[in-house]
Amino acid sequence: MKKVFVIEDLDCAHCAAKMEEAIKKIDGVNSATVTFFTQKLTLDASDDKFDKVVKEAQKAIKKVDPACKLIEKV
Repeated sequence: MKKVFVIEDLDCAHCAAKMEEAIKKIDGVNSATVTFFTQKLTLDASDDKFDKVVKEAQKAIKKVDPACKLIEKV
């Protein structure tokens, strides 16, 4: 499953790179791209683990920058 999320309050390209690196290490992630310019996360993960992966991604984002929030793009 592939979805796009908005990363609210992302204000550093270095932080975006660190977030992407951390999210790619989560079990079940096929690919992840964090784009600082658009403040978006494109996440591709196994369907059966997707909800768990999203929760783990949120934790990874908060660990890098506690002010950031992951919001599902509608």
